[in-house]
Amino acid sequence: MWFSVYLKCRCIVYDVFRALVPEPHERISITGINTLYLLFPLLPLIYMGYLARRPDTYTMRLLLLPLVIAFAVGVYFRFMWTEPQHNIYNWGQGLLAEAISAKAIDFAWRKEGMLKIDEVRPGVARNSDAVKANGDAHAKPVTSDPAIPTLAWLYDALEVILSNRGLGWKFGIGIHVPREEKSLERNSFLFATLISFIGNYMIFDFLESFIKLVPDVGSPHGGTIFKAELPFFYRYALSTAIHVATGSCILAAFTLFYDLITIFAVLLLGNSPSAWPPVLDHPWQSDSLHTFWSKRWHQILRQIFFVFGGFFGKIIAGKFGMLFGTFIGSGLYHEFAAYALGRGFDTVVPLFFALQAPLLLCEKVWYKYTGYRVGGLYGRLWVYFCIIILGQPLSNSWHRRGLGGGLMLPPSLSPARQLIIPFMRHLLNGTDVLEFIVRFT
Repeated sequence: MWFSVYLKCRCIVYDVFRALVPEPHERISITGINTLYLLFPLLPLIYMGYLARRPDTYTMRLLLLPLVIAFAVGVYFRFMWTEPQHNIYNWGQGLLAEAISAKAIDFAWRKEGMLKIDEVRPGVARNSDAVKANGDAHAKPVTSDPAIPTLAWLYDALEVILSNRGLGWKFGIGIHVPREEKSLERNSFLFATLISFIGNYMIFDFLESFIKLVPDVGSPHGGTIFKAELPFFYRYALSTAIHVATGSCILAAFTLFYDLITIFAVLLLGNSPSAWPPVLDHPWQSDSLHTFWSKRWHQILRQIFFVFGGFFGKIIAGKFGMLFGTFIGSGLYHEFAAYALGRGFDTVVPLFFALQAPLLLCEKVWYKYTGYRVGGLYGRLWVYFCIIILGQPLSNSWHRRGLGGGLMLPPSLSPARQLIIPFMRHLLNGTDVLEFIVRFT
């Protein structure tokens, strides 16, 4: 009896899943006219953000939650880019669908709404000095100051939706904020940010363009980073180079987009430069995994990972459960987004992220029994081993499914493909990278 009930429930769950996430051959090709559908999931999310900044909306937010998730997952996993070089955009849609879902869950489950650090209710700050006529202390309302007062509701919604790190919000208490190395004088800050944007753009373009030179890996259909035709040393030297280049591309992409948004916010919206601290804190200088993941790596998706795993892990097993749950949530977030590529589900990705939890516990055990924290040169080598060596199957999983061959920058906007690569091909007489390595080994 129980087995039949289990099978029935399993069929129901599968049918609901496939109603939202169809098989690749059943998805709808994105064309010029239906591109507008991709904007629809943002509307209920904006309304949810608005409600999260208004008191006494808990029930409404709970009722709205299924609709927000259904819209996001149903749209972004149903409409797909069919050109092979555009398949990476499907990955981006998957990431966006999950981010919207996590935001909606976070907005819905907090009974009091989304509060800033000094607030007792949404939009109401704690101010013990404010006294009513009858002498009672009361909270002082916090008002938004958008450029157009009639759009204050939209300003409130976008403010909480775009506050990914939680700077100034209660959910962001305790988060590491990298030290600002640029001058906070407005013009100097903008100039330094522009230079940073240009530099990261060049780095991203250079590395992404050279990844595309590797046969199969650089094609939209993908290929393994472990080339069996190469000798052992050169095989893993190449895979390591591709893996490091992939990670560096991700770092450069995060920074250049953050620089662009920072310039927009400071130049056009009048934000203070101090409101836009760095998004990264020199991750290559990490000398422990704890420092790497909690401080030097970006914290933009931290709350999303907590929603998808850390929250439930904490309920089950306290701090240890939160640690494992957060990293498992991170792995599921990355892999379910990659599922939108239509190349299946690969357990390698969630396993890599889940592995970080026991590796972090190893650092804790080391400190407990030796009295020394992981750090220094050996700590940095430990981090490089965990991220660069153990992380290669992660990059391989992504590149086998076409990450390296996606159209990230149009060739016309790529200095590397317009100037550097043609010059190198001229020097190599048209020989590709792999052939060049094999010929001289």
